[in-house]
Amino acid sequence: VPAQLRAAALGLVLLVLAACGGAQAGPSAERSIILATTTSTQDSGLLDDLLPAFAAETGWEVKPIAVGSGQAIEMGRRGEADVLLVHSPAAEEELVAEGTAGRRLLVMHNDFVLLGPEADPAGVRGAPIDEAMRRIAGSGAVFVSRGDDSGTHAREESLWEQAGVTPGGGWDQQTGQGMGATLRVAAEKAGYTLADRGTYLSQPDGLAVVVEGDPGLLNVYHVIEMTARAGERVQPEGAAAFADWITGADAQQRIGEFGRAEYGQPLFVPDAGKPDPTG
Repeated sequence: VPAQLRAAALGLVLLVLAACGGAQAGPSAERSIILATTTSTQDSGLLDDLLPAFAAETGWEVKPIAVGSGQAIEMGRRGEADVLLVHSPAAEEELVAEGTAGRRLLVMHNDFVLLGPEADPAGVRGAPIDEAMRRIAGSGAVFVSRGDDSGTHAREESLWEQAGVTPGGGWDQQTGQGMGATLRVAAEKAGYTLADRGTYLSQPDGLAVVVEGDPGLLNVYHVIEMTARAGERVQPEGAAAFADWITGADAQQRIGEFGRAEYGQPLFVPDAGKPDPTG
């Protein structure tokens, strides 16, 4: 009997150890990070492809919060996110200069496109982007802006400034929403809007590309690690794991293939290790 008891006890111990080992192999509450990112990475479907692979390979679960880049950066600044994936270079550089962030690494790019009705009432098709923005404002055609402090909104404001235009009035309408929702509103109003190509390809919504390929439309994404200097809730280990992974070979290959089968072209171009065009 004692021998049987010892065997039963040993079996129980082995079961407990196996259960513990199994829990450590996958994501757990303790190995969970918050990723603050842009709506474009969510609306395009890229996160649905990347995040499960990251969790499977590292054991870190990711809770994504998709907002505009400005809001994502503010979350990092307040210590409410562990890592950021954003596309607003000037705001990113300002955050890093404050000293609460760790590495800022180049991840990928696509480009912005100016979209509008197929009929192109403002006559901007094929024009340089500065001239296109001036023609839209001069014609009074509807322009639908995100108006949400996102990276796209920041670029739009920069383009208006470079064109010498102060937007406002009934023709300039703001949604205060993400890229997918803004595309739908622009289509409903037969208006123009600025979008990242990835979201446009995944949700075209009846709009046509009227201006593309201008150097001023390059759209670059960086990953930024937050550190404990931003707040005690930040998990630097998980942030570093994500930054290392998304700039690593597997994730970069996934980024380069994402969208190719469905749209005939990738929605993003992997850039890790390349010279950074934003400086």
